[in-house]
Amino acid sequence: MSTYSIKDLEQISGIKAHTIRIWEQRYKFLQPSRTETNIRTYSAVELKTILNVSFLNKYGFKISHIDKMSPDQMEEKILTINQMDAQKERVVNNLIKDMVSLNMPAFEQQLDNYIAQKGIEKTIIEIIFSFLERVGILWMTSHINPAQEHLATNILRQKIIYGIEKLAPVHKYTKRVALFLPEAEYHELGILYVHFLLKQNGVYVDYLGTNIPMGDLEYLVRKTSPNYVFCHITSPAKKFKLDKFLEGLSQINKNSPVILSGQIVRDYKGQVAPNISIKRSLPETIQFMNTI
Repeated sequence: MSTYSIKDLEQISGIKAHTIRIWEQRYKFLQPSRTETNIRTYSAVELKTILNVSFLNKYGFKISHIDKMSPDQMEEKILTINQMDAQKERVVNNLIKDMVSLNMPAFEQQLDNYIAQKGIEKTIIEIIFSFLERVGILWMTSHINPAQEHLATNILRQKIIYGIEKLAPVHKYTKRVALFLPEAEYHELGILYVHFLLKQNGVYVDYLGTNIPMGDLEYLVRKTSPNYVFCHITSPAKKFKLDKFLEGLSQINKNSPVILSGQIVRDYKGQVAPNISIKRSLPETIQFMNTI
């Protein structure tokens, strides 16, 4: 059974760990287990509880009132909140709860219902992006069971590809971007999301895909001279060497700047070549993509 740290709960719910500790002392809705070294651990049930509590508290319910509710009563109250932002957040929370419960039929139904109501483009921007932003760090640090990750990832991948295909073809363009993942990297949700944003903005995308040797990238850049080369590195295999990878990127066409993002490069402190730029957060990456 998967367990979660207090930092995991903070990441997913947006509630600071300090506040969660205070709630545990004053109320009964959270009862974490303890390791032999007295470190808190939380079950999937408690993760779902904190999502419900944080949601209700955000939209006007007092914690002391929430503490008296049963889990079913919390769910009923959540359904009564109709603000637009609340509706979006409720869907994202339900996706997280369905993922940790391995209820993948319900997970996909949540997405399909939103697509039917709002369309695939809004679903990707309003729901899938928010979901990835909240759970992505857990995937990178292996705090979510691999089965949960793989099942959710494959469903999301299908929806994003569908969204890309639904966009108008880019035949006439002024900007061209090459997207790729390096050898030993197969996590492509981030770069597929970038593909969607670029195509939506009328940018032509050369999508090389995952596990691309440096020689193949160099060939494409030499032949097509894209305006940018972009790579989002999430969690490559252990054999991946970042310094060697950066050295290889520094040798490609200097007229095609390289943009890097993702957990692996976010905290990189070393020097990078003048043709390489690192975006250190997902919002920063998205903001840059919207300016191309």
